[in-house]
Amino acid sequence: MNFLITGAAGFLGSALANHLAREGHQVRGLDDLSAGDPRALSPDVHFTRGDVNDRPKLWTLLQDVDCVYHLAARVSVPESILYPREYNAVNVGGTVSLMEAMRDVGVRRVILASSGAIYGDLEEQPLKESAIPAPRSPYAVSKLAAEYYVRTIGALWGIETVCLRIFNAYGPGQHLPPSHPPVVPHFLNQALRGGTLVVHGDGRQTRDYVYVDDVVNALIAAATAPSINGLIINVGSGTETSVRELVQLVREVTGREVEVVYNPRTSGGVSRMCADLTLAREKLNYRPSISLPTGLRLTLQRDPRFQAIT
Repeated sequence: MNFLITGAAGFLGSALANHLAREGHQVRGLDDLSAGDPRALSPDVHFTRGDVNDRPKLWTLLQDVDCVYHLAARVSVPESILYPREYNAVNVGGTVSLMEAMRDVGVRRVILASSGAIYGDLEEQPLKESAIPAPRSPYAVSKLAAEYYVRTIGALWGIETVCLRIFNAYGPGQHLPPSHPPVVPHFLNQALRGGTLVVHGDGRQTRDYVYVDDVVNALIAAATAPSINGLIINVGSGTETSVRELVQLVREVTGREVEVVYNPRTSGGVSRMCADLTLAREKLNYRPSISLPTGLRLTLQRDPRFQAIT
């Protein structure tokens, strides 16, 4: 098949692009490199630097494409609180631009990488796709708006759409920015360097951490699965882990006795988050296979940054 991946040089995008290229598919990648690294991409991926709002570039890249993976997005919740306009421009505006370009060229299927953050702080766990979203950040709002645009424009113009709500993905190669880094690579990096782990809130808040290979398997299945047009599907591990439990696992896999500081003055975010995977099992035959302890060890083994420290 011929694929276009937006956000191809990012964490999930590069893992997906490289996997598809290894399987012999033709893969085109688009990324503005605001957070991505083109060195993470296989030479077999045809990479173009550019903006997802650049419709003439999209028209060119979409020629003869069978399926689009839309992963291009700004993804930091704290950053979105400071810069909601930019998150709207990229995550919502970029999605609309892509859907317009797909309509113009005649591409028939798109898979949107959405987010479990859309659900917000809901009491009923695990989270089902039928739950009423209660987004708590501009990032989550932008992802929810993108879902609505994808499904609405898709229905109007006969484009098959699938929205995958991906929970807390982690693994080798995850971007580690100096401010507001993702918790898993940040904790591993701090532990290996003898730093302190700062936990926001009391650390009892839970998340659903899903290893990158499992996410890629779900994304690939969504490209060809039948009878999923218009669906929203959760992609997670189906396991609820508190931040305190994550700290203990980081200690175990790194072999370091790490100092932990709890900061009760800062919010730990939503109190609970765990994905219901019933629909993913039924529609994508999705069965995550990598537990959090195993995934943390694989991240240490496969990420050159951590290998350099150990």
